[in-house]
Amino acid sequence: MNNDRPRFPWGRLMQLGLGHMRLAPSEFWRSTPREILAACGAPPQPMLRQNLDELMERFPDQ
Repeated sequence: MNNDRPRFPWGRLMQLGLGHMRLAPSEFWRSTPREILAACGAPPQPMLRQNLDELMERFPDQ
C-alpha cells in the first residue's frame, strides 16, 4: 500500500454524519461519503482522471 497517499478523513466524516446530522450508525454506514456531504449542502466534486486511473490500477477488472 502506498503510504504517500493522503488518508481519508473518516473521523471528520463520522463527526459530521453521526454528530452533526445525527444519523443512526446503520444509516451512516449505508451512506456513501458523497451522499453525506451532499446532504450537508456541499457542492459535488467531479472525479479527476488521475483519481480514476488510480482506482483502475488498484482495482482492475477481472
